[in-house]
Amino acid sequence: MLKYIDVTKRYGDVAAVNGVSLEVEGGRVTALLGPNGSGKSTLMKMAIGVVKPDSGMVEVDGVNPAEDPCEARRLIGYSPEDVVLYESLTPAEVFSFLGEVYEVPGSELERRVRRYVRLFKLGEEMGKLCGELSRGNRRKVSLVSALLHEPRILVLDEPFTGLDPKSARVLKELMRKMAYEGRVVLFSTHILELAEAVAERVVIMHRGRVAAEGEPSELREELKASDLEDVFMRATGLSEELEELVKSLWGE
Repeated sequence: MLKYIDVTKRYGDVAAVNGVSLEVEGGRVTALLGPNGSGKSTLMKMAIGVVKPDSGMVEVDGVNPAEDPCEARRLIGYSPEDVVLYESLTPAEVFSFLGEVYEVPGSELERRVRRYVRLFKLGEEMGKLCGELSRGNRRKVSLVSALLHEPRILVLDEPFTGLDPKSARVLKELMRKMAYEGRVVLFSTHILELAEAVAERVVIMHRGRVAAEGEPSELREELKASDLEDVFMRATGLSEELEELVKSLWGE
């Protein structure tokens, strides 16, 4: 389980995350939604210890990443929104290095690399430098890097950005499969149609707080919304603002 207990993180006078308590359980895919600046990425970075909360605590299967980030990262597969790769290494070298870091036996690492290279169609890119790869292929390398050690918890920040439709479909199925196996799967996205199609639970952030959480069908009923986009707008208080913007667009 990935658990946030009353966590707060400030950057100067701005509370990026403000008193959030949240449990992300295994067995289902959870989507983290919210406007830009709502605290999604900060919340995700807390899970691997890159960002430490000013107060409160995060638990990754009982491990506090602020105190033991190395152990937390062994449990988590994480792919950030802004992909960062070893520019002077090839994907093959990156995967080999990560296999050593995560102590994946050589033959098992080869099997996993073959599998993910086939799934994400990376065969022709394996010998190129990461710095030479396209945006979409860099994203694929980041995703494979997050999956190689078969983590119990998968945390993906805007993972569909830059992916072609076939790779996006593969990722959706991988996420569903991992959840089916009982693992924790948490991803953020601005594409509400994706969240509605993949997620069995959604958490909507707004101004550093959880504005709404639950199954999409429950939230639609609770907020009297027609779809997840309507849920999002109502939960974040953006419905009236959006209506005014649309009216101004059409000159009314």
